[in-house]
Amino acid sequence: MKYYAILVAGGSGNRMNTTVAKQFLLLNGRPVLMHTIEAFHQCVLNPDILLVLNIHQQGYWKELCQKYNFEVPHRIINGGAQRYHSVKNGLDAIEGNGVVAVHDAVRPLISPALILESFKVAEEKGNCIVGITPTDSIRNIAVQPTVAISRTDLILVQTPQTFRIDVLRAAYQTPYRSEFTDDASVAEYAGYEINTIEGARENIKITYPEDLEIASILIKKGVTE
Repeated sequence: MKYYAILVAGGSGNRMNTTVAKQFLLLNGRPVLMHTIEAFHQCVLNPDILLVLNIHQQGYWKELCQKYNFEVPHRIINGGAQRYHSVKNGLDAIEGNGVVAVHDAVRPLISPALILESFKVAEEKGNCIVGITPTDSIRNIAVQPTVAISRTDLILVQTPQTFRIDVLRAAYQTPYRSEFTDDASVAEYAGYEINTIEGARENIKITYPEDLEIASILIKKGVTE
């Protein structure tokens, strides 16, 4: 069985209040993206890594790889207008079948063990997404009066979202819709039931400045080893 990882790096620095894209910000002395790539490289299944990156950022990424002597093998694929199109570009670059994990490039603390589990469950069941149970109370504010929602009925969805390639290819035959926020939503719209496994609270998405500080502390504590 062949295994692949599509790392989607389409973020900007807007919510970080920086002109540098989030995936290039320094985390413990190296760009965030390098931590993410290394996590997949360390998975025992040795997946082929495809980095989907805006064409205008590819030259800068290559400069960073030279600067930091980063030599983990990976292919660079042109990003698309939306996440949907970026993932589709990554899929189109894969020949044959196997299992593919789609992951946010700005989730650098994903553990190789969780990557492995997601691959194995998807290989058996067709797909697998990771998520965690909310700890805060949740209310539906779309109705009046507002209504409390049980946390036990919900998960906060993370990545990787992992699929047998034939399943994800079939799902991505569906034309783009604005409600497609992730790969699971594309597959669900195409008629597939989605399988879930427990994610990890340290598998945070770098979105705000404090996320970078939290990630730095977690790395120093070795939580992803």
